[in-house]
Amino acid sequence: MKKQIISVGFVILGITFSKLALSEWYEVTGTTNYVSSEETARVNALEDALYQGMKFSGADIGSLSSLRPFLEEKRTEYQFTNHEVRYIRVLKSKTDNGKMVMQVQMDIYPSATDCHVNQYKKTFLVGNIDIASPQQAVMGQIYDVGDDFSHVLNRQLDQESISFVSVGTTDYAINKRDPERLKMIAQDMNAQYIIGGVVTDLTATVEKKLLKDNTINRQFALEMKIYDGKTGQEVYSKAYREVAQWPFPKSSQVDTRSARFWASTYGQMLLRVSRRIMLDLESELSCKITLPEVIAKNGNTITMDLGRIHGVNVGDKLQLWHTGSFIDQSGLPRNRVSQSEITLTVNRTYDQESELIVDQPQLAQSIQVGDVMHKEIK
Repeated sequence: MKKQIISVGFVILGITFSKLALSEWYEVTGTTNYVSSEETARVNALEDALYQGMKFSGADIGSLSSLRPFLEEKRTEYQFTNHEVRYIRVLKSKTDNGKMVMQVQMDIYPSATDCHVNQYKKTFLVGNIDIASPQQAVMGQIYDVGDDFSHVLNRQLDQESISFVSVGTTDYAINKRDPERLKMIAQDMNAQYIIGGVVTDLTATVEKKLLKDNTINRQFALEMKIYDGKTGQEVYSKAYREVAQWPFPKSSQVDTRSARFWASTYGQMLLRVSRRIMLDLESELSCKITLPEVIAKNGNTITMDLGRIHGVNVGDKLQLWHTGSFIDQSGLPRNRVSQSEITLTVNRTYDQESELIVDQPQLAQSIQVGDVMHKEIK
């Protein structure tokens, strides 16, 4: 049996695997802070182990979201059908220095046909996250926790995601009532999607104890919304709520950009929320089609708005679709996209742009800036 030790992500873990005819067995140690209850810590540690194993194996991490409800049932063995993770066995679990540690064995069948393999990466722009009730941030004076969380989410998408790449954060207000403004922001930042959100709950409760210091538990509730950069319309939304121990004195001023904050039980909870957001986006949006757009034309050479960071490679073949607009019978403007017979081949790639050669030079004159393309599946 071949053994290999790796260090990945939030914790250091050992993965032992042996290649069988159709699958691989992984033995993973998942770790999480003990934040509210033993049940919550167990689910978080088990989810952490699955995330590390699936990411290392090449499985679709977006499908992890569908397993989480089943993990809430306290069992030592789990078996699934029609999923890349077929079998989970909890070998050992313990609480060590405020952390829940679980040793888990799993059988994974990584799929080679997942849509994230065939699609170019989608670009996200992360908007600043406001606090709905600033008075709830008085304890610790964490008025910037929403904005700092947006930077954490930006790094999560940029460094951990399989299907997405972040183009950064923005200070512009993200308002669903102004889709035209959202379209302009997305165009300026070359983003296919925009993330907006608001923190709706930062309240705290105190558990009084006779022989020990009182324990402060603090909420974190977030309403997240995703907007399509081409239309400015909302395409996905979800609410998140977690609670964790607040380890700082009530009257202290806490720097939410410090390593001390993010290493605390509350900061670690926020990191788990950011990863859960990424996994939900992988599940919901990774299979949405990515349509690179023609941004420049020079004879038989076309420039599109996707490059190396999106997974574009020299030699890729793309099908061209013409875009246009018309007025319908009711006088409303409509967009139209029609498939053409034109194919293009990537000739040169840059970080965020690529040059393509038209395979049918006699048809190159019909290509216009704003036309879109679709990667051909091999």
